[in-house]
Amino acid sequence: MAIFKKKIKRFEYKPRYYKGEGNPYQIEHKFDKYRTTVNNKGLKAKINNAVEEFKNSKGGGINRTILYIVIILVLIFLFIIDFDLSIFIPSK
Repeated sequence: MAIFKKKIKRFEYKPRYYKGEGNPYQIEHKFDKYRTTVNNKGLKAKINNAVEEFKNSKGGGINRTILYIVIILVLIFLFIIDFDLSIFIPSK
């Protein structure tokens, strides 16, 4: 019954004042051109590139502030659960 089939209409909309390159409707993150992990397809390649980028960056080490915060939070957690440090001290 071809009488009742509707033909899908497609419209070509072009913005009036857009004079840039490419598609203005393409959604892209603003930092994608600076990331090395965007173009890789496999998870292993993404992880390897992220680790290499982290190693080769300026501050490529562990941030001391974050390390101090983690240590303080662990100590607070141990205090809350009443962890006893005497199990590490040998008894006589």
